[in-house]
Amino acid sequence: MDNLDGAGRREVILQRLSAAEGPVSAATLATELGVSRQIIVGDVALLRAAGAPIMATARGYVSAPGAGVSRVLACVHPPEGMEGELNAIVDQGCEVVDVMVEHPLYGQLTGNLGLRSRYDVGQFLLRCAKSEARPLSLLTEGVHFHTIRGEDAAALDRAEGALEKLGFLAR
Repeated sequence: MDNLDGAGRREVILQRLSAAEGPVSAATLATELGVSRQIIVGDVALLRAAGAPIMATARGYVSAPGAGVSRVLACVHPPEGMEGELNAIVDQGCEVVDVMVEHPLYGQLTGNLGLRSRYDVGQFLLRCAKSEARPLSLLTEGVHFHTIRGEDAAALDRAEGALEKLGFLAR
């Protein structure tokens, strides 16, 4: 796919992300398109500025279609509850779009997650363990928010009910 101009390259990026079943890294796109990773990062920035529904996750870019419905849930649990919380959401057919905390100094801090399955949750937890990264919720004594997305309100209700049963909803 060499010799594409910028507009053509950005169209290919949109098509590739829409067809992908999971995140696609900038390095992968760069290799496929015969350009540098920095060119891809710039192209994605331009696409997002133009309104393209692209979300950056720790594993790469994903198309974030507007299909379905979303809800923000307030949660609280100790760090060892993270796996149970995330699995409870994806087990109900919902995506964990992000995690947010309200920091007293910095305001809202958000981390994009894009977790859609137990496999995604497992990979996320593996990356956490390998990097020794600490969850954002440790900054706020376990209190945090998740944007979840599902096919319909019933899916969101199921996920909320599952978190309620675990005692992870903050009221």
